[in-house]
Amino acid sequence: MNGRPTRSLTGGVADLSYENLLLVCVVGAVIPLALGFFPRLRLPSVVLEIAAGVVLGPAVLGWAEVDEPVAVLGWLGLTFLLFLAGLEIDPAHLRGSLVRSASLGYLITLALATPIAVALALAGWIDDPALLVIILSATALGLVVPVVRDAGEARSAFGQSVIVAGTVADVVSIILLSILFGAEGDTTSRTALFLTYAGLLAGLTVAVALTGRSGRLQRILTSLSETTAQIRIRLAVVLLVALTALASRFGLETILGAFLAGVVLSVLDRRPREHPHFRPKLDALGFGFLIPVFYVTTGLQLDLDGLLADREALLRVPIFLLALLLARGVPALLFVKVLGVRRSVAAGFLQATSLPFIVAATQVGLAVGLLSAVSAAALVSAGILSVALFPAAAFGLLRGSHREEHLTVIKAS
Repeated sequence: MNGRPTRSLTGGVADLSYENLLLVCVVGAVIPLALGFFPRLRLPSVVLEIAAGVVLGPAVLGWAEVDEPVAVLGWLGLTFLLFLAGLEIDPAHLRGSLVRSASLGYLITLALATPIAVALALAGWIDDPALLVIILSATALGLVVPVVRDAGEARSAFGQSVIVAGTVADVVSIILLSILFGAEGDTTSRTALFLTYAGLLAGLTVAVALTGRSGRLQRILTSLSETTAQIRIRLAVVLLVALTALASRFGLETILGAFLAGVVLSVLDRRPREHPHFRPKLDALGFGFLIPVFYVTTGLQLDLDGLLADREALLRVPIFLLALLLARGVPALLFVKVLGVRRSVAAGFLQATSLPFIVAATQVGLAVGLLSAVSAAALVSAGILSVALFPAAAFGLLRGSHREEHLTVIKAS
């Protein structure tokens, strides 16, 4: 490698190279550009980014590997993705009948996922059924919300039902993963640590909110927001790193801190229209740099050889995908009376779309020895397929629903 000797993150001296990172960044730039030439191909770029990582990685061509720069930036990409997912949560939506329906739907998810997880544990695919139950219970809120917006349904009953259901699923799943499978202590101690962490978080949020009422501080923030200081972005990054570090200090999963940092920022930034460039800048930092590195790195690390080694290993992918659809899709039938059958099925497909949490949870499972590399690869592959197939299916159902409504209006007139 041609990099200059630099002190590594582990404290030693290493030659850091940009070569692997260059390939990863090229993939992140070329894929959305290529998709722009084929607008009718409604395939999320994340699917192709992960697939490109598999092809470029040790499993196929061997052109790139996960060295220190790629590993660190990939981890930061996952952290920032969960941060932006937390930022999508609007606390104003978390009340009333929608929350009750979403909570009931999540309980149904747990009830459906439990026998599936027990059966697969008995088959030897996973060591702890509880881990698989949690993995199957989340929704990729950061991927689903753009689909809902693109369909023009963000403010409709359909869009609000999907967003609230995804919010409840993501919040509870991340909390359960951190409490049940944290790196330190037992479940009781981790629960106590989480409650303490949540109390500190609430106190911090209130303190920052009260401080933010200062007129002078607001004027300073406004004057520095569009200069090279980019003060709001810097403070958002401080919040992200602080809550992630605090979660780690409490023995909780760092993804919990990243996600809750986004939630806290959403609570503090209750009037995004007053700062119209703030959230787009965060999106630019995340989706323009860090998050594509995370997705390509996921592909580089995917154990494709293990999946292709025998038929039983490969069979795990469609089984996990079906389990995901059953566990998260079936509860959407609760919406039939309000949304109708077609839209409820579309909601089910969107609720069953999951990938970032699967990647994070499988990494936890691997770290604590409750998940084999083959099962982790199969779960991630199932998540990739859910992102590739389910939003497209939901979008098709929504377009069909719009056509039916249009024809009904014409006939009525």
